Amino acid sequence: MRKRHITAIIVLVLGSILSYGVFRSQQANAPTWLANHPFHLGLDLSGGSHLLYNADVSQLPAGQVTDSMNALRDVIERRINLFGVAEPTVQVETSSLSGTKQHRLSIELPGITDITKAIAMIGQTPFLEFRTQSAKPQPQTATVDKNGQVQLNANLGDSFVPTQLTGKYLKHATLEFNPSTGEPVVSLQFNDEGTKLFAQITKDNVGKVVAIYLDGQVISAPVVREAITGGQAQISGNFTPDEAKTLVGRLNSGALPVPISLASTQTIGAVLGASAVHAGVKAAVVGFLIIALFLILWYRLPGFVSVIALAIYGAITLTLYKLIPVTLTAAGIAGFIISIGMAVDANILIFERTREERARGRKTTEAIETGFDRAWTSIRDANIGSIIIAIILFWFGTSLIKGFALTFGLGVFISLLSAITITRVLLRALPTFEGKRAGRILFSSGFSRNQRAK
Repeated sequence: MRKRHITAIIVLVLGSILSYGVFRSQQANAPTWLANHPFHLGLDLSGGSHLLYNADVSQLPAGQVTDSMNALRDVIERRINLFGVAEPTVQVETSSLSGTKQHRLSIELPGITDITKAIAMIGQTPFLEFRTQSAKPQPQTATVDKNGQVQLNANLGDSFVPTQLTGKYLKHATLEFNPSTGEPVVSLQFNDEGTKLFAQITKDNVGKVVAIYLDGQVISAPVVREAITGGQAQISGNFTPDEAKTLVGRLNSGALPVPISLASTQTIGAVLGASAVHAGVKAAVVGFLIIALFLILWYRLPGFVSVIALAIYGAITLTLYKLIPVTLTAAGIAGFIISIGMAVDANILIFERTREERARGRKTTEAIETGFDRAWTSIRDANIGSIIIAIILFWFGTSLIKGFALTFGLGVFISLLSAITITRVLLRALPTFEGKRAGRILFSSGFSRNQRAK
């Protein structure tokens, strides 16, 4: 058995296993490993709520807008996750309307169809507070490093008691660097009332830990080295600049970094989502069957091979959607269907170039190799152009457009590889019936008498 035949068999076996795994993973009590990686459906397919907030950044310096919006996103995302919402999506969006730049926060809550509940989840202001050590002994797992910073992997919940000092007394937090060591530190500035409270707390807890909590979770736990009376404090530790910057954003988000106002709401029921999934899957299956029928009738044996290659391509693509994972929306399904069209286009280019080479008198094996070489530049340029478009759409688009761009771009990239590898491997392994009538019939194309005679 030739090497090309062995390679083709391996491709077919692996493709069959993968296709079977994808199919079985969607059935109840599926034993396949892919069953542990379900498809992640977007809001329009699973049902839920979509909230759009306008952010007022008019009072912020231009250089702080991006950081403040990212901090706002982190606050809202953390608040949503406390309620156990599955796969929430919180994204910062920017648009220009009449020359004015508008900053918005787009929030998708799958499974939450009660708009009132969704708004209540978003509207609650995250709570920042300072706690001191209680009389209860600190757990054995809590450790303090050489810089006086308590390691946050300890179970500190029962070791601290709340104080009156909360985030409402914090003016702002800033990122600075120690001039001697270059170490990043976080500087805090309290208002007048907060200054008095912080002075009293630090005076009473010199040598002890004062923990900073955000939404009930420890974000920093420094040891007080001396009483602080000027309303300013520094949090130092083994921070990287990025970690310190993140901490600043979280501290500043004790209250929302920027005011937000609800611009629009939308509820999508589970019934509508189920019908959208059904319609999308039906469109993909019907489209694939029609394309498969055309390829087999027009290109005959090579067309049949391309159908097998397309099936393997679909299995690979859907598997990656599960493993990455890709959040599928109706637009995302449309992107996948269009990428199938790109995969078909690549196969058609190969077959047409191969047919032209056979018409020039080349043997079938030589025609296949030459046809691939001639088709490659067109396939490469068309697919690279499509991938560039997908990247641009993903970079500048909203969440809906990004879903389309991701599935389309990923599908086109995989189709580019499958057309040059899977289709080529399978075609090379076919018997050519050179010089026989069967070969002329199986490797010709079209329906006319002239086409059949070539």
